[in-house]
Amino acid sequence: MKLSEIKSSEIKNLNILAKQVVEGFITGMHKSPFHGFSVEFSEHKLYNKGESTRHIDWKLFAKTEKLYTKKYEEETNLRCHIIIDNSASMHYPIVKKQQLNNLNKVGYSAVASAALMELLKRQSDAVGLSVYSDNYEYYAPEKGSERHRNMILHQLELLLTATSKKTTETYKYLHEIAEKLHRRSLVFLFTDMFQTTKDNEGLFEALRHLKHNKHEVVLFHTYDAVTEFDFNFNNTPKKFVDVETGQEINIYAENIKDKYKELISNYFNDLKTRCLQYKIDYVPVDINAGYNEVLTNYLVKRRKFY
Repeated sequence: MKLSEIKSSEIKNLNILAKQVVEGFITGMHKSPFHGFSVEFSEHKLYNKGESTRHIDWKLFAKTEKLYTKKYEEETNLRCHIIIDNSASMHYPIVKKQQLNNLNKVGYSAVASAALMELLKRQSDAVGLSVYSDNYEYYAPEKGSERHRNMILHQLELLLTATSKKTTETYKYLHEIAEKLHRRSLVFLFTDMFQTTKDNEGLFEALRHLKHNKHEVVLFHTYDAVTEFDFNFNNTPKKFVDVETGQEINIYAENIKDKYKELISNYFNDLKTRCLQYKIDYVPVDINAGYNEVLTNYLVKRRKFY
């Protein structure tokens, strides 16, 4: 669902907003090439000869003339852990109030996570959350209760109103998060991939650690395409400040735009290649482009998970 399709207003109830986003997404799926890709997953499996007949769904047999057995909760439920980078760079661009057509990167990540939670709820899937920056700020294990979801939603709402001057130590805290994931899970990581420490090897070692115990990992590379990729600034002198290190540079944007786009394109392609090497799903998501990419990835990964 595109941001423009929802009335622009200050985000006051993340739960209601998440439901609107998901309803719009489902409606859009039925008008798209995904038609027939149901968000209501079957909770049955074909009966295999020799299995016990006690769990056969006879009502379904009467409709389909095929034998299906009911799958129980422990067989069908998926465990999902959402990870959000809450460092200073994720609070770019600077916005006075988080609105649906005026979100920073951490705001987008919070709304996208709430929408994912709404889909997870509809599938009776368990959800957990980790938030990190220069420390491990928040952790909630994967659970499926309504009380647990409300607790996580409250934490996501706090991200919408918070400010941050913290640096990023992704590689360090991803290792800690990985150690907490004991059962096979689907892991979604929202980060802009900006590191205070230039340790790409350490970062990818941490991402590999997330895949232990056969976890499936999706990296949502969150960015503002207008300025961070296309480098669209008017041609007047600008002071650019690194919000995490404080370093400053004065330049005319037009003078370096072409070289910048070349370098950033190479960086994105390198991330994609490295993630492919480690069997991590790499998904660049522009914070101005809505949530379809995020929600579709959940559905695709869930279907492949079993």
